[in-house]
Amino acid sequence: MLNELFARYDKLVLFDTETTGLSFSRDEIIEFAAVVVERHNGTPVVTEEYDQLISLSPGGFVPPMIQQLTGISNEDLLVKGISKTRLCCDIAQMLTGNTLLLAYNAHFDLSFLFYLLLRDGDPTILKGKDKLDLLTVYKDRRSYPHKLCNAIDAYNLSDKVCNSHRAVDDVLATVEVMKAMEQERDDLHRYINLFGFNPKYGVEGKPIGSVTYKPQPYNSPDPLYT
Repeated sequence: MLNELFARYDKLVLFDTETTGLSFSRDEIIEFAAVVVERHNGTPVVTEEYDQLISLSPGGFVPPMIQQLTGISNEDLLVKGISKTRLCCDIAQMLTGNTLLLAYNAHFDLSFLFYLLLRDGDPTILKGKDKLDLLTVYKDRRSYPHKLCNAIDAYNLSDKVCNSHRAVDDVLATVEVMKAMEQERDDLHRYINLFGFNPKYGVEGKPIGSVTYKPQPYNSPDPLYT
């Protein structure tokens, strides 16, 4: 399983974030979760699970809508949140070596990650790291809608994972979606550093320099990479 990816990379790091809003440059990450997958004796194995709440900057707060969506309160972050500097150090350790970064809607999460590292860590740790967006893959395989919960249902994973709007649950769900996608069609490597976007809205925020962006209609019958 995942032979093409492990032929190129020593480990896969899948990650997800919960944030105070949608602005990459102004809002903050309030939860960061990641799963490291490596291959042992030819079998992909989860070798690390990471999940932390992140302290807010001075004056920062979690909007009521986000509290309702995620269940994360200002008090939670005050009591349980680690510092942004600590998170940046942990991420740097996680991304050592020949690593592929994966996420569902990766442009969103990578944009928040870049601004976090720019302010509180070292953004150069992302340099040279290939990226894979599983949302782009899913849009090529299924018609609208394309949320993570839709992928979970499409691959009959509801009894194994949940889409709870908590980063730890969503990243574990993303791992299972990735496995199901690979079993369905062994072409995930074709999407490395290739992100789709809705031509109606364009690419939100600043494009990632190492990524090629192509318009991806919601109901396109043709795969993006062809």
